[in-house]
Amino acid sequence: MQLTDFKALTFDCYGTLIDWETGILAALEPLLNAGKITLGADAVLAEFARQESSQQAATPAMPYRDLLAEVHRRLAREWQVGLPEAAHLAFGNSVPQWPAFADTPAALRYLARHYKLVILSNVDRDSFAGSNVKLGVRFDAICTAQDVGSYKPDPRNFRYLIEAVAKMGIGRGEILHTAQSLYHDHAPAKAARLASAWIDRGARQDGWGATLAPADTPAYDFRFGSLKEMADAHRALV
Repeated sequence: MQLTDFKALTFDCYGTLIDWETGILAALEPLLNAGKITLGADAVLAEFARQESSQQAATPAMPYRDLLAEVHRRLAREWQVGLPEAAHLAFGNSVPQWPAFADTPAALRYLARHYKLVILSNVDRDSFAGSNVKLGVRFDAICTAQDVGSYKPDPRNFRYLIEAVAKMGIGRGEILHTAQSLYHDHAPAKAARLASAWIDRGARQDGWGATLAPADTPAYDFRFGSLKEMADAHRALV
């Protein structure tokens, strides 16, 4: 199996293309400061992951910006911090401010010359539109949790993705799902019989960062340290 065997790259966005952990921590600073919370970054992200996953399971149809606001309320209760409603809404609306990884735009521009590019993301359309400005390419299709009515790792999201790519005349075996999260993406991608490339950015040294731990380490077909490394590997082949 080689990178040149595929016609479509389907991407997780947050954690893969957008540095969501940096964005999350920055957006949580007012809450952490107000409560004089002294937890380290890894512990903060682990608590975010727990609350986000629980909320997604409880309200799978809730748009992500509203879900993030509810996660912020949960964290405030957990840490016993009183904040005005505007603070919760501000966190919910923070996604467009989360930065892209430095290598993302150039790598996407290169890959767009060789593949159809498709997003499969656990956000709402408006939040992704804000992030898309930072990514520097036009995606051939955008599939969000808002479109599907559920959040990854729900298999419905991957069925929706496969059907969306099929409308381009591209079959399941010609798709390479490209993502950072083993929990949200690689385990369900394998269950859906998709090839996958792990973008293992290795940002967190303790724990799983802003995602839950996978039940076990799922299989993947390629592993790269960044999207630039993946683009360079393709360039070496062609």
